[in-house]
Amino acid sequence: MDPKRELTSVDLSALVTELNRYEGAKVDKAYLYGDDLLRLKMRDFDRGRIELFLEVGDVKRAHTAKPEHVPDAPGRPPNFAMMLRNRLNGADFAGVEQYEFDRILTFDFERGDENTSIVVELFGQGNIAVLDETGEVVRSLETVRLKSRTVAPGAQYEFPASRLHPFTVSYEGFKRRMDDSDTDVVRTLATQVNLGGLYAEEFCTRAGVEKTMDIEDAGDDEYRAVYDAIQTFHERLKSGDFDPRVYEEDGAVVDATPFPLEEHEADGLNSESHDTFNDALDEYFYRLDRTAEDEPDEEPGSNRPDFEAEIEKKERIIAQQEGAIEGFEEQAQKERERAELLYANYELVNEVLTTVRSAREENVPWDDIRQTLEDGAERGIPAAEAVVDVDGAEGTVTVDIDGTRVEVVVDTGVEKNADRLYKEAKRVEEKKKGALAAIEDTREQLADVKARREEWEAGDEEEMDDEDDEPEEVDWLSRSSIPLRTEEYWYERFRWFHTSDGYLVIGGRNADQNEEIVKKYLNKHDLFFHTQAHGGPVTVVKATGPSEPSKPVEFPDATKEEAAQFAVSYSSIWKEGRFADEAYMVSADQVSKTPESGEYLEKGAFAVRGDRTYFRDVEARVSVGIQCDGETRVLGGPPSAIEDRVAASVRLQPGRYAQNDAAKMVYRKFRDAFADQSFVRKVASPDKIQEFLPPGGSEIVE
Repeated sequence: MDPKRELTSVDLSALVTELNRYEGAKVDKAYLYGDDLLRLKMRDFDRGRIELFLEVGDVKRAHTAKPEHVPDAPGRPPNFAMMLRNRLNGADFAGVEQYEFDRILTFDFERGDENTSIVVELFGQGNIAVLDETGEVVRSLETVRLKSRTVAPGAQYEFPASRLHPFTVSYEGFKRRMDDSDTDVVRTLATQVNLGGLYAEEFCTRAGVEKTMDIEDAGDDEYRAVYDAIQTFHERLKSGDFDPRVYEEDGAVVDATPFPLEEHEADGLNSESHDTFNDALDEYFYRLDRTAEDEPDEEPGSNRPDFEAEIEKKERIIAQQEGAIEGFEEQAQKERERAELLYANYELVNEVLTTVRSAREENVPWDDIRQTLEDGAERGIPAAEAVVDVDGAEGTVTVDIDGTRVEVVVDTGVEKNADRLYKEAKRVEEKKKGALAAIEDTREQLADVKARREEWEAGDEEEMDDEDDEPEEVDWLSRSSIPLRTEEYWYERFRWFHTSDGYLVIGGRNADQNEEIVKKYLNKHDLFFHTQAHGGPVTVVKATGPSEPSKPVEFPDATKEEAAQFAVSYSSIWKEGRFADEAYMVSADQVSKTPESGEYLEKGAFAVRGDRTYFRDVEARVSVGIQCDGETRVLGGPPSAIEDRVAASVRLQPGRYAQNDAAKMVYRKFRDAFADQSFVRKVASPDKIQEFLPPGGSEIVE
């Protein structure tokens, strides 16, 4: 079986019980790995160090991790992580809740000056939203703007529409859901009762009910057996009395569950017991990651990608999507037919509603109303004969009209009940539209895989080019898959770029870094640049690396001009909306941290003595681009140094859009330019782009 890559709603129900045992732990620091794995480092008085992992990418998980399973901290933290550190440092973990039976967790943190909630969406594309104490989104990994909900900074967070909770639904409600189906028992449990495939099968097995039994052949005995199995499981889930297992098949992990599952035992899967469900999940996902790292991408002795497996996967997804679309069509049609039946039998339904509503206004108990209707049916009263169920908890009555059961709300009239059904049909049709768009995307992906297979097979038939031939230029923008190749360097925590001649230029992001660069990284043969305007970065062109012996270098004019443009562009003149200024250049020995007699130098300030070389009317412009050749990363700096090195670039000048908004605009440009949008999301997220934007407002130069 395929290994689980996403937690189920049942998993999250168990997880919440265990995670709430850490209530009162203090947050030390937040880390963001890539753009989808958040790590919160906390301290608990009794348990010591706690590492909480929240991942919302291709793998969707939430659990604590052993210290030995924690990866090294990433480099310079992105803005999202810095924002969380500012809000959560020293805060107390106040608890976590699961939203109804959905795959959504809300983590609450309390601090004297402000409270913060982190909502983790472990479904669909996945997302993490940080909320203030009013429920307003401070920041989110992804911005969501749909007809049904919005998740965006400055907006109130909106949960998705509620779905049936299979553990809290009444037996009458459960029975109605089953009766409304026209498929077999297990599929009804999976879809109509919202249990999903694995647990639908598990509860059938525990109840002794045949999974493939047609729903028309199932009766109250089967319904009651399955319902009781669900409730027994729920009671144990609430108690926290878990017996967690990690399941293996052929030595590889395939699932982690809070309890042993009869379905897995029947399939012959080996299991390993763990003390807590968190431990089981930690071990499971750690081994899953290791398995993915160890597995070769290619068959032994061949570098041919496994196109067939990818094609089979896409075709399987398309088949599932087609089934969902067909189901939406049927459901929408059923809802419309029910609404039309209400209007066609207006007098009958109105009599039922009026009778029940009048009784409730006189405080007649629901059980008495049910009995009165049953007595009326025995006497042959048409309105009473039409009633097949009364649900006091939901305030509904189910009527049978020409063999079709329709649930109506007692407190509203026939028209509003019919309108509710029409709206439900419309909502389902909207879901169908979304599914149609999704299936088109999948079909395009399938066509792309088939095209790549044809290109590969055609390439196998061609003769190899001579080794002396120049390599062909790669069209990175149209490639459907771009491999990631990234290393970390010492200078990445500063502002930096490489000139068109290959020299490294570094600049300070703040006064502390300006101080550090002058004291630690300014060597004898380096060049020093600064602007006449106050508030610019210390800019240094490095002759050699920090661990290399210093030696004299004859810097080209292009390198000097690019360093001057870098100093101007990242200075305060950009904030002021000015488009040009002047910069000066001196040698390293002209820069000192020692002030003249009677003077004082602030942190980040310096004294420059001797003659200066000036660069006049230097344009404030930067380019941000994505490098694909060699390493894959975002680059930013003077346009002449960046644009020839990258596969796609965007040029900016001082403007009206805040730094964060400008970064998102650039990100959208890149996303539109590249066929491999997953690559763009991983390499050039808005946070990474923002690191290369000057402080202040910007706008794109078209």
